[in-house]
Amino acid sequence: MFDTLTDRFDGIFGRIRGKGKLSPADVDETLREIRLALLEADVNFEVVKGLVARIRDRAVGDELSKALNPSQQIVKIVLEELTESLGGEAMSVTFAPKPPTIVLMAGLQGSGKTTNSAKLANLFKSQGRNPLLVGADLQRPAAVEQLRTLGAQLDVPVFSEPSDPVSVARAALDEAKRLGRDVIICDTAGRLAIDEALMEEVRQISEVLDPHYTFLVVDAMTGQDAVTVAENFHNTLALDGVILTKLDGDARGGAALSVKEVVGRPIAFASTGEKIDEFEVFYPDRLASRILGMGDIETLIEKAEAAYEEEEAEEAAQKLLEGTFTLDDFLQQMQQLKKMGPIGNLLGMMPGIPKEVRDVEIEDKQINRLEAIIRSMTIEERANPDMIDKSRRLRIANGSGMQPQDVSALVSQFKEMKKMMKQFGMAPKKPKRKGGKGKGGKRGRRGGRTTAKGPAKMANPTAVMNEGMESLQGLRLPGLPED
Repeated sequence: MFDTLTDRFDGIFGRIRGKGKLSPADVDETLREIRLALLEADVNFEVVKGLVARIRDRAVGDELSKALNPSQQIVKIVLEELTESLGGEAMSVTFAPKPPTIVLMAGLQGSGKTTNSAKLANLFKSQGRNPLLVGADLQRPAAVEQLRTLGAQLDVPVFSEPSDPVSVARAALDEAKRLGRDVIICDTAGRLAIDEALMEEVRQISEVLDPHYTFLVVDAMTGQDAVTVAENFHNTLALDGVILTKLDGDARGGAALSVKEVVGRPIAFASTGEKIDEFEVFYPDRLASRILGMGDIETLIEKAEAAYEEEEAEEAAQKLLEGTFTLDDFLQQMQQLKKMGPIGNLLGMMPGIPKEVRDVEIEDKQINRLEAIIRSMTIEERANPDMIDKSRRLRIANGSGMQPQDVSALVSQFKEMKKMMKQFGMAPKKPKRKGGKGKGGKRGRRGGRTTAKGPAKMANPTAVMNEGMESLQGLRLPGLPED
């Protein structure tokens, strides 16, 4: 969503990076470019005005003049102020000491209330809670059935009845106590636009439930209209937070950057994809870092920890360093990688990734092509790719639906990767012993250490990395263009 804005910031900071001193004219030009970039991203005008003013106050003061590197200090100031505009800190949901904790979901039709109710239930369940989904959207055909289908996927019960939304909400309180559920998530009806009937209905449901949290589900693709919708709902319900959906879309992202300052309520959660587990706590500092092209290492680590078993990861790393890593191990690692989400999203979390790499669209189906090639090999071929000759290569290509050259490329690149990683883990060779031969003309043998004392020394890491990167410059996924 923020790719265009990230590219703009890359250009802005690139022009001042490396300058030993910034003149007042440099600062003014940088602030002007930042203001234009934010306005083009559909950020609310008043939000842009306040953000730029705060940056200016800090940039023309002692904070910048005392900095050893003024251009880096400008980036730091922008990062901190952008984080503040997004909410400062992540919203923490605390559960009621006397269950159930009640969550009311509101929003317009099509914003994703039903799906995100299920996603929130999944998140709470992963935290050890026992949620109950309540279908109080009796206006939209099949809304309750959709919720039941999602609940069945999560093994979370769904309560509803063919009466009226307020009665459903009242009965849900008794149902939660009967089932011993400690969280209630109530999905309500929406409209195509805000009207009195919608507001009155959701207000009555709120009165009955007396929710601990009221979340407004907002479609980030709607731009500044999303901020207006949030203001109107907040005036009726006193919102506690916003759930921003379709954060993986291609909209300009102005709603995400505006809603906190305009409405005064934080973004609590963000939906980053269509899958039920593509839903996460919203961290303002992490998003600000990604917008400025600095990556998001914290989220990347969390995703890796959730996808990878620690023992399996250590075993794979050891095999890599020892040079015993096989194509079977590589296949297993790709399957683990796919659990972390779309590859393009992961690239966006890595700091220092060039724009040209970020802009390359890597789809799961391209990873699937690599899997297809490996799965078309025999067990022996996966363990020893050197045995793959012309006839075997043709058979593998036919079995995977790829071309023989794709098979050759994968095998050669895999060998180069093994070679590079083995160099990283290489211990020094055993030193020659002084004194020549022992008695009887044979070299003497002694027990004990075979390496020098202290930690094993590696080859020059920089030289190894450079050699490895040169050998991997041709790395590409099947189906991607060469350039």
